[in-house]
This record gives sequence, structure tokens and C-alpha cells, in this order.
Amino acid sequence: MNRSLVLSIDAMGGDHGPGVVVPGVAIAAGRIPQAGFLLFGDQAAIEAELARCPTLEGRAEIRHCDRVIAMDEKPAQAVRRGKGTSMWSAVEAVKAGEAHAAVSAGNTGALMAVSLLLLRMSVPMDRPPLVVSWPGHKGVTTVLDVGANVDCDAERLVEFAILGAAFHRVAHGAARPTVGLLNVGSEDMKGHEEVREAHALLRAGDFDFDYRGFVEGDDLSKNTVDVAVTDGFTGNIALKTAEGTARYLGAELRQALTGSLLSTLGAALARGGLLKFREKMNPPPAAPLLGLNGVVVKSHGGAVDRQFADAIGVAADLAQSDFAAEIERNMTRLTAAVAEQPPAVDGAAE
Repeated sequence: MNRSLVLSIDAMGGDHGPGVVVPGVAIAAGRIPQAGFLLFGDQAAIEAELARCPTLEGRAEIRHCDRVIAMDEKPAQAVRRGKGTSMWSAVEAVKAGEAHAAVSAGNTGALMAVSLLLLRMSVPMDRPPLVVSWPGHKGVTTVLDVGANVDCDAERLVEFAILGAAFHRVAHGAARPTVGLLNVGSEDMKGHEEVREAHALLRAGDFDFDYRGFVEGDDLSKNTVDVAVTDGFTGNIALKTAEGTARYLGAELRQALTGSLLSTLGAALARGGLLKFREKMNPPPAAPLLGLNGVVVKSHGGAVDRQFADAIGVAADLAQSDFAAEIERNMTRLTAAVAEQPPAVDGAAE
């Protein structure tokens, strides 16, 4: 495909498959005129959708795949039988240099396992951190890790800061992202040993971001910093708590607005504002798998076409950015900061 940017798409992934993915690609094509697309999946199903999207003529190439990784398939099973599936083939195109990035709305665990096997990590981690764009009063905060890496030492937390800052710069346009470490308080003596050690490394290192120190849980929705860093154990609990609270508030609001004829009428009058509220509470459209030797972006499984197009946009931005080089520069600076740290003295942190 003779295009300056080629994006590899798992056309069968997600809850809706080609019926959402192909229209999403068409929307993305209008936003990214230099891009071409490799669509992996069932040729007949993809062709039927392409017939409804004439703007993709000459810009999308179908690569037929007989098999699909199911949304409930276990990662280990997905890896064993993954070769030749639409997801595997989409990621493999990045490995082969045919595409600059891959996007899938499929099974998250399977996508991570397949991407790890085919692309490997570019940083010293077992698996990519899970990243979310946390909605708040002034925009979004990039939060990581929210579940992939449960046990993290100080260096791992700094690596998350490096990855998160590089992503936030590209995805949200911050020239010099601000970074904070999630902790139980803002004072230097607060938190467990790994958090305090990471705090010292981040203050000592000459990184391409603005480290602001410790932040607390309520700072996520205040957007106190652009990037909030934590281990996967704490991050996952925070995320699930926030998701549960959002569902509770949504249900209570719905009940309050439909409890009587008068409240229903008021809800109809306030429909525009309520739709904006619902949009802000929706899951983020894209979660990149950071730290791989290649760009892979996970779209939400229930995404509609516009949201899938947003995920493609994130993949395109990452593929065309200084993302990988920035990570490499800051990883070198982390190595230097670790070498300069004084040896730990027993009891010093008591």
C-alpha cells in the first residue's frame, strides 16, 4: 500500500465487528487523509460494509482471515490458536513492517498476550501497563497502571511515569506534561518504601516532563497533574471504585428523572446537558499498550463507530510522533538517576 501512514485494523474485534469497525475506519479516513488501512477479517462481511463506505475506495485493503479470537477467550488459549486470526494478523502486520500501528476492539487480555508474543517489550517490563484517560473538571488525567502490573518497585513506577508522560504529550497535546505519584498524602514521608524511592528518583532525574510530587485520590478528578502514576493493584481498585460510583450515580439520576411526569418533562428539557454528561461518563475510546516494540491500541469493546475512529486517531498520532524516541531518552536518564542514588541505610525510612 503506497501511503505514508498505514494502519492495521482488526475488523472482527469488539461487540459489533465490521458493522462498527468499517464505518469507524471511514470516519478516521476523513480525519487522516494520508492514511491507508489494512482490514483483517472475514472478506465477505468486510466487503458488505465497504460497499456502504465509498470514501474508503482505494484506501482500504482486505486481508481475509478465517478465524476470530472470541471476546471471552482466555489469553493463553488465544496465543495457542491465535495465528491466522484477525487480531493476530493485525498485530503481525506491525511486526512485519507493513503497518505503522494496529487497532483492535477485541479481547483485552488476548490482545496484550498476542502483542507481547509478537512485538516484545521495548522497556524492562513483563507486560504493558494499562492506561486510562480519567475524566475530570479540566479535561483528563492519564492514569497508569490500572491492572496489568500488580507488584511494582520504584524503578517500575518511574518507568510508568516515562511511558505515561510520552503518551499524554501525544494524545492530549501537553508540551511538558506534569506528573504525580499517587499516594496517601502529599508529604515526603508518606507512603510505602517503593513510592518514596520512586519519588526520590523522579526528583533527581532530568526527565522530559514536570514532576510535581505526590498526589492523592481526589486529585485524579481535579486534574491536578496530567499523569498520575501508581501500581496496578492500587490503580485497578481506584478504577473499579470510580466505575462503580459512576454507574450508581447514573442509575440514581435516571430514577430521579423518570420518577414522575414533572421530572420526566424536566429531563426532556435538559436533554442536551444530560447527553453531554453521559458522554463524559463513557469509557475512554482508546487504551494504548505502552512499552511495546510497536504501536498497538485497544478500543473499547462496545465502542460505536465514532469512538473506534477516535482510537484509530490515537494510534495514528502515536505512530507519527517522537513517542518511542522520548521513551528511550528518558529510560537512559532513569538509568543515570538510579546510578547516582546513595545506597539505602537500614531504618532510614522509619
